[in-house]
Amino acid sequence: MKLKGRAYKFGNDINTDEIIPARHLTSTDPEFLGRHCMEDADPGFVKKVKKGDIIVGGRNFGCGSSREHAPISIKGCGVSCVIAESFARIFYRNSINVGLPIFESKEASSEIKEADEIEIDMKTGIIKNLTRQKEYKSQAFPNFMQKIIEAGGLMKHIKYRSDRKCTR
Repeated sequence: MKLKGRAYKFGNDINTDEIIPARHLTSTDPEFLGRHCMEDADPGFVKKVKKGDIIVGGRNFGCGSSREHAPISIKGCGVSCVIAESFARIFYRNSINVGLPIFESKEASSEIKEADEIEIDMKTGIIKNLTRQKEYKSQAFPNFMQKIIEAGGLMKHIKYRSDRKCTR
């Protein structure tokens, strides 16, 4: 599966409160949360972002509290994935659990510029900057994690597997 979109750049240590401010944690609805995604980091972000676009962060993206609201809001605004130099551990896990693909690449994080057109092959981990004709390597997801992401998250994956067992 390939993801393709325009890059939106953010710096180091983007925390979960910048991704989705605490004042909006009254809901877990992806559409509601998506309308407020990155609001405190870039107030105009949700007006600019298009379905399939990509967030590119620096070091320690998603640090802070352990709420799942952060990756849910990213998906809810239509962002297809996040590329960063590194991710906070709990954000990484929550992202996979809600079906948000994330890719670690120091080179891609530092070299991709705002509005560059990016394409990512989830099976190989190859990140292509189509604007600058450059290619970067990220760790490909293991097959079981790709299935979780393709299902839309861990709970949907478990339900799908459970439903298949019941119909045998």
